[in-house]
Amino acid sequence: MTAAVLRFNARTFASLRRHRNYRLFFTGQIVSVTGSWMQTVASAWLIIQLTHSSFQVGVLALATFLPFTLFGLFAGVLVDRVDARRLVFGTQLVQMLIASALAAVALAGLVTPWMVFLAAFGRGAVLVLDAPARQALTYRMVGRAELPNAVALNSSVFNASRVLGPALGGVVIAVAGTGFCFAFNAVSFLAVLGGLFAIREAELFPVERHERPTILGGTREGLRWVWADRHVRTTLIVVLVVSTFGFNMNVLLPLLASNTLHAGPRTFGLVSAFFGLGALAGALMAASLSRASKRVLLGGTALFGLFQLALAPLHSTVGACGFLFLIGAAFTTWTSNSNTGVQLSAPDHLRGRVVGLYYYAFNGTGPLGGLLAGWLCAVGGTELAFAVAGAATLAATLYGAAALRGRTRVTQPADAVPSEERIAA
Repeated sequence: MTAAVLRFNARTFASLRRHRNYRLFFTGQIVSVTGSWMQTVASAWLIIQLTHSSFQVGVLALATFLPFTLFGLFAGVLVDRVDARRLVFGTQLVQMLIASALAAVALAGLVTPWMVFLAAFGRGAVLVLDAPARQALTYRMVGRAELPNAVALNSSVFNASRVLGPALGGVVIAVAGTGFCFAFNAVSFLAVLGGLFAIREAELFPVERHERPTILGGTREGLRWVWADRHVRTTLIVVLVVSTFGFNMNVLLPLLASNTLHAGPRTFGLVSAFFGLGALAGALMAASLSRASKRVLLGGTALFGLFQLALAPLHSTVGACGFLFLIGAAFTTWTSNSNTGVQLSAPDHLRGRVVGLYYYAFNGTGPLGGLLAGWLCAVGGTELAFAVAGAATLAATLYGAAALRGRTRVTQPADAVPSEERIAA
């Protein structure tokens, strides 16, 4: 048993032990992402306080994800054109300024709904570039061999913060108000900026560079490559459907707490934390795996849908927390596998574009999904919204299983990794 635990720890934290640059980045992200989650839950709760409207929470999701819809197709081209470390430094700095502005108006008592929507839109516009740039930087910090581990560890940071951030945010909102959540987020960016500043350029892994792509030409090249690869194409279609219909927790969790469970910000923080705790457990399990697997991908997606169907009729805080833990674990299982598989599929000169298209599939229909979730809650409560989410997710899983049946043939350029090598059956 002791030997098994040691092997699990060795596999799970391999990237942190072997790469100084990644340790610095990882540590800074723990603080920064916790602050970002505090801002996320505070923004949703503030909109509920200001408007008393389920639909307006959906509008907040629209403001957050609309930039991905407008600009997401082209973000990867910019990532392939510029240095990833400098780009991430810039996006983190801009997010700090947005959080500072929102904290100022909230603490001064001047905040209005349109200010919250504007801040959400601005942050979303920055994240369009930040998300694929951080993935490209991760590849350069750890290399191909450690990438599956590092992607899962990135998810663990995100989801550990999803536990701590909402829980801490719920307490701060109840005691001091939403403005202090925004202020904490602004300060938290100093941690990740310091880590980026301390990275040693000489220790980054080199990547193959081709000619700098044009915006339209580079986007077309990325789309052609994705469509030619059956595994990547299918993965992105599944991600698109599930993220649109099945993953709108930023809308559903505050409404689950306030409308279905008839509770306040502490319960909102509690249900959000249980979802994040499950997601953390799933991410750590994914980090212990040595390669991406389509069986784990499809199994995680199926469980993600089934557990949402089970949650739909519940009106108990204890039951909701239990199923949200399971939903979170299934969530990071399929997202870590899909993210890793897509990244390892891509050749160096297209990685930014392919990862950008992954995030476009994941976030690009967020405005539609958020509005749909808000409307479903207004019509039939969170019971209807979770039921629709679960059914759509199971339908996407069935499609993915049919499309990925058998071994994936190599259809991409020669410098990409063969499908049989990159995705285990």
